[in-house]
Amino acid sequence: MATTTTPTESAAAATQLQLMWLASPALPVGGFSYSEGLEAAVDAGLVHDEASAAIWLSDQLPLVLARSDAAVLAEACSAWAGHDEPAARALNHWISQTRETAELRLQTEQMGRSLLEWLKNSPHADDARLPQLAALPPAPTWPVAFALAATLAGAASREALMAFAWGWAENMAQAAMKAVPLGQAAAQRMLTTLAAQIPAAIDTALSTPADARQAFAPGLAILSSRHETQYSRLFRS
Repeated sequence: MATTTTPTESAAAATQLQLMWLASPALPVGGFSYSEGLEAAVDAGLVHDEASAAIWLSDQLPLVLARSDAAVLAEACSAWAGHDEPAARALNHWISQTRETAELRLQTEQMGRSLLEWLKNSPHADDARLPQLAALPPAPTWPVAFALAATLAGAASREALMAFAWGWAENMAQAAMKAVPLGQAAAQRMLTTLAAQIPAAIDTALSTPADARQAFAPGLAILSSRHETQYSRLFRS
């Protein structure tokens, strides 16, 4: 007996596919070229095998991503959904001002600009919010741009955060494979651990009020600063 798909089910499937696309390492935004301090941690001997890499990423998820970029993403989804450009601008400014090193700021701005270019070639190219994203000074940042892409896909904030966090996890697992180095099986084990931790990190991001957001990670900032002049490196950050 043939089954039919309702318009609601079709829309939900389309949204899910768009989020999978946004989370994919193949998305042409250059996420694969950044290690977010991991390569410097390897150079400093803080990360040297699968166990230490897993601990590093398991700490970075709740202590850095959940309390900063993911928290901003949750607010930015609401801002874009409500066509609140001033709120999106304020969130973008916060991201730019809280990057503690030049390379971390370069990463968020480069990836934000690249996602904007991708959106300009999408079916949403005529949406009035794209010029607003493009005009954010000094550049669209990655979480704010991702929030608009997810909103245009019809995603709720939690769905957007899930895709955002998973995309981060995949890129970081790939970075660990290259920098430590690790094999594919080790990377898959780390992803299993991160997948179990992501829902709690998303809960943290969704429940963090604006005045509790913070990007204070001094150890990461020091490593990132060292990485900017590291003699030999594979990644931009």
